[in-house]
Amino acid sequence: MDMTRRTLIGAMGTAAVATKAMAARKEQEMSALPFAATTPVSVARVGLKARNAEALADYYSAVVGLERLSGDGETITLGSKDRPLLVIESDKAAKPDDPRSAGLFHTAFLLPSRADLGRWINFAAERQIQIDGASDHIVSEAVYLTDPEGNGIEIYADRLPSEWRWEGGQVEVATNRMDIAGVRGSVPAGDAGWKGAPEGSIVGHVHLRVGDPVEAEAWWNSKLGFDTVAKYGAQAVFLSTGGYHHHVGANAWQSAGAGARDKGRAGLSWVELRSSLTSDAASYEDPWGTSIRIAPDKPA
Repeated sequence: MDMTRRTLIGAMGTAAVATKAMAARKEQEMSALPFAATTPVSVARVGLKARNAEALADYYSAVVGLERLSGDGETITLGSKDRPLLVIESDKAAKPDDPRSAGLFHTAFLLPSRADLGRWINFAAERQIQIDGASDHIVSEAVYLTDPEGNGIEIYADRLPSEWRWEGGQVEVATNRMDIAGVRGSVPAGDAGWKGAPEGSIVGHVHLRVGDPVEAEAWWNSKLGFDTVAKYGAQAVFLSTGGYHHHVGANAWQSAGAGARDKGRAGLSWVELRSSLTSDAASYEDPWGTSIRIAPDKPA
């Protein structure tokens, strides 16, 4: 099935092998954070440039369930239980994002459990929140939506790493119909329901629009040492560290041949990665001018 296809809900009615997956399961069981955040390099925060920062922050608070952690009128930081995940930068003069250009396809917020995803779906149904679709990707189950300024959002829960299927360093992924009833049914009877993004929620991955996925793959492999873990023909590539199913996606479904990103547009401002492999902060730009920051996860 086409990886770009998202099954609609309607009215809401890898350089890794099986041994890595087993180790991943043990790490996940020992960590308060999902496995995605325990790898040598992982996604820490995403920065968005917004034409109306307050309205956008309100959306991520009301719909995604992020807490406002700080704000000075120009920059608003949101997250979960004091863990910063999203930074919204005000630029009232910015032009709207161009979905055919290089930039953000979606920011993917990873919830700690399937029941958390079920709680969010129940909440979305009650509030009649507009969504774009829902999918079972074998390694995870995900819901998709779009914020008021056109930025894509994924809200998802992973299956246990021990359940992922690897062959030759590639992880099996697909875009199948989500068992929505099953996800909603994973919420225990009498549960208090969705109370915002729970502790342990993170940005599990970020998916980028690029002009050429082959060039993107080479850049992430050589510049930042990411492993290629899945491909969808020449149209999309998925990369990670430490045996995760993907920390970064790069596709040209809408943006084939795109050149450097227009810095005067709203949308993606930067992606920050947390690394345990260095004690030095660093900053890079991918071939389309997307800012990739490295934040050390150990003292200098």
